[in-house]
Amino acid sequence: MTALRAVVVAGCAAASALAGLRWLRVAQREHYLPGAVSRFAVRWWRQDGVSVVGAAAAVAGAVTASWWPATGLVTAVVVAAGPPRLGLRGRTSPLAWTRRLKTLAAVWAALVVVAVGLTVSAGVGPLGAAVVALAVPVLVDLGCALAAPFERAAAQRHVRRAAERLRRVAPAVVAITGSYGKTGTKGYVAHLVAGSKTVVASPASFNNRAGLARAVNESLVEGTEVFVAEMGTYGRGEIAELCSWLVPDVAVITAVGPVHLERFGSEDRIVEAKAEILAGAGSAVLNVDDPRLAALADTGEKEGRRVRRVSGTASGADVCVRDDGGGLNLFVDGAEVARPPAGAQPGNVACAVAVALELGVPLEEIARRVGTLPTAPHRLESGVGTGGFTVLDDTYNANPAGARAALHALETTAPPSARRVVVTPGLVELGPKQVEENTSFARAVAEVADDLVVVGRTNRRALLAGARTVGEGAALRCVVVERRDQAVAWVRDQLGTGDVVLYENDLPDHYP
Repeated sequence: MTALRAVVVAGCAAASALAGLRWLRVAQREHYLPGAVSRFAVRWWRQDGVSVVGAAAAVAGAVTASWWPATGLVTAVVVAAGPPRLGLRGRTSPLAWTRRLKTLAAVWAALVVVAVGLTVSAGVGPLGAAVVALAVPVLVDLGCALAAPFERAAAQRHVRRAAERLRRVAPAVVAITGSYGKTGTKGYVAHLVAGSKTVVASPASFNNRAGLARAVNESLVEGTEVFVAEMGTYGRGEIAELCSWLVPDVAVITAVGPVHLERFGSEDRIVEAKAEILAGAGSAVLNVDDPRLAALADTGEKEGRRVRRVSGTASGADVCVRDDGGGLNLFVDGAEVARPPAGAQPGNVACAVAVALELGVPLEEIARRVGTLPTAPHRLESGVGTGGFTVLDDTYNANPAGARAALHALETTAPPSARRVVVTPGLVELGPKQVEENTSFARAVAEVADDLVVVGRTNRRALLAGARTVGEGAALRCVVVERRDQAVAWVRDQLGTGDVVLYENDLPDHYP
């Protein structure tokens, strides 16, 4: 191998190492799902003209490296430097060298070494090394796929421990799933039940196999009467596997919507995946405002399962929480029982009340505690900014229904004279509906707000398109920033006492 060819191979290998840091972080943030890194790579390299030109130059350098080896250095430089704004370690979501990431990094590095070695031995080192540098995201995805069986086997011992602990402690298990509302409902259930029973809820978003096994092993102590488990899924079979060892006594489906649609492909598949939670459950709580969940309720009863139907509108449901104009009202079997606090999510409250009733909590106790329901962190939390303006923090909400509810909260919170601002990167993981939903959201913002601050580039085009379609008479002003901290600085500079800002959703910086 000539000196030039050796330099090109070494340069591309170094570029692959730097790129690996970027894309390993994306893999970690996307829960090591095979295919996710490649999807994000496409998004990043298509984010703007500079990125597209850089990607084209990198591909051209690799293609021509077979007869002009020096052009492989162009590929190396572009891959090492880009895509623009995707940092090596991350700002809001830094790379964490966990045991799992180290395993993935070792598998990925082995793939790179083998691929480069094969191309060098075949006499096409510059071309092969440049192609490997370009293919780092694909190789990270391949590493995720290859490491998955090992990770599953490594986690199995923790699952066995958790299953044994569950058998020994024998709590009533409440399993909660849904496209959205899981975490809020979990908090409401724990609050309503805690007055009469010893309850433990899975922390934060520990809603997958490893997280729930850890929650059981670390938190479920002798004497616990109720364990509340939030269950998430990215595909069919995952909830069924969870329920094989974390068997629910009460299963809850809060709602179905297009969240994670890009992974499921259709909402019908989402319903099928969520419905797995019902298979082994003794009783079910279903939000029948969605006709698909109403159908599951009917099917469950035919199968002999006890079903409690809840609603955010129909007072004839077993449990209903609805807004009658003067605030929320709780109805149980058609009778008004109590008034939940302002800002509580009606469907989530209804699900939690139904669960508490199913667990035997007296209705009087539920009525007493429902007025003090907690607010889930970063889900329409209200506070006051340093300039005296009101802050509605809804940064953990990322679904269309929740976004509409947040805009309603902004409209009802702000006095007529207030300046109303919405700060958002838009909504993600909505698959083919993402552009439509973000365009619609921007149009809805125009009806209640004075300013729309668009953060980042992921949904910028759709949000601005929606803002432009509201008509010439609309007063909505649009501001574009790259990062959330820039949006916060703009808000502090612009707003004063009496004004209101809604922070709707937030995206970590592995998103463009």
